[in-house]
Amino acid sequence: MDLAITLDNNSSKPLHQQLYEQLRQAILTGRLTPGERIPSTRFLAKSLSISRFTVTTSYEQLLSEGYLETVMGSGTFVCQQIPDDLTQSNPIENIEKTNSSSIKLSKYGETLVNIKNVPRIAEAKLEINFRYGTPALSEFPIKLWRRLLSRYCNANLNWLDYSTEPLGYQPLREAIAHYLTRSRAVNCKPEQILITNGTQQALDLILRLLISPGETIAIENPGYLSARIIFETQNAQILPVRVDNSGLVVEELANYTEQNIRLVYVTPSHQFPTGAILSLPRRLELLNWAQQTGGLIIEDDYDSEFRYGEKPIPALQGLDKSDSVLYIGTFSKVLFPSLRIGYLVLPKSLVKIFTRAKWLNDRHLPILEQQVLAEFIESGHLDRHIIKMRSIYDKRRQVLVKALKKHFGKQAKILGEKGGIHLMVCFKSKLNDEEIIQRAASLGIGMMSANPHYLATHSKGEFIFGYGELTETQLTEGIHRLAQIILCS
Repeated sequence: MDLAITLDNNSSKPLHQQLYEQLRQAILTGRLTPGERIPSTRFLAKSLSISRFTVTTSYEQLLSEGYLETVMGSGTFVCQQIPDDLTQSNPIENIEKTNSSSIKLSKYGETLVNIKNVPRIAEAKLEINFRYGTPALSEFPIKLWRRLLSRYCNANLNWLDYSTEPLGYQPLREAIAHYLTRSRAVNCKPEQILITNGTQQALDLILRLLISPGETIAIENPGYLSARIIFETQNAQILPVRVDNSGLVVEELANYTEQNIRLVYVTPSHQFPTGAILSLPRRLELLNWAQQTGGLIIEDDYDSEFRYGEKPIPALQGLDKSDSVLYIGTFSKVLFPSLRIGYLVLPKSLVKIFTRAKWLNDRHLPILEQQVLAEFIESGHLDRHIIKMRSIYDKRRQVLVKALKKHFGKQAKILGEKGGIHLMVCFKSKLNDEEIIQRAASLGIGMMSANPHYLATHSKGEFIFGYGELTETQLTEGIHRLAQIILCS
């Protein structure tokens, strides 16, 4: 292995001392990690064009101080237990604390620093976690996916090269267009579909290209937190609009005629987090608003694949007659989150500029995964998987609802149980949300409050229950434990 070491022959410090100090610093800052093997004295001497004696002298000092250890027949390694107190804290955090105030951030950076409720990446490992958004990964046909990956990987080497299709892999766009036309009544051609790195990238592109700082975006309240954060980082004015059992209360948009609303963001198929389905009259009312005002609609068709006992309502995009809708979809919930393939259906007039912006953003997504996904859809595997998962999620949903009603009765109001892989529950409790979360965690239960998803007034005791990844036994046991906390308070 090579090490980035810089020695100064003109320094007053001997070379062995310089080398010792740089190696010690590399260990303390984490560049060289505990248990990592370091180069042999012969290799490092040749790499740095210095004598082997100089390297040996440095190593011996580090060995004597407990930074390095030798393993007979294997080489020299960084010690598993470093003696310095400096290693007791995270060196990256130390660097950030040292430099955070000395580097001027952009307006975007300053906005992001000041935004509250940014979703955490790391999550506590709890026995039963009601986190939302995670599908039943154990049910994914991994053997089939692996076989398709192997086939395309071995077919040729084209997937190693740059893509020549800025909109995304053509067969995949054709497959998605056919799937959306058939299952969601979306009116589109393959040339209107832009393959994206999930929903977040689609939203980011829309904001960059269609919204200037200070312009107004109307969002559902409560609504999808990650979308709101993206809007806020672009310094848009956020206008919260109430949600009821039929979804976004569209008539309230008429109360803000002076706001000049440029965009309305909605999750009509399974409103996040309440689970309300935007009714057909409301959909037509929203489209009429867009046509009358010149505003645009972002339709995030979140969880549209999973509905239980309800007839599907056509997508807003398919009902649109004035090119007012930008339609977003993703395969993260249907297949698996790390796939990171989504799509954006654009009005024809916007295809060229969005294609250019996407190319500048990240050139293209991995070609191999796009090839596999295209065949997965075209061969009917996606439809079969959705049917299978809809049945599994329906059973889990019923178990969760039954357990909630059994343990809580009228002490809990259940919302959004007709679709998706999560529902929202409003509890009557003397405890505040944080107390419930902490007490639940002590019993191995992960809870997520709906509080961060509100932009205006909200009630306490509202929680989001994801059930996609949990077994029926886990769901029953989780609600049993939760009842011990809430009902005994």
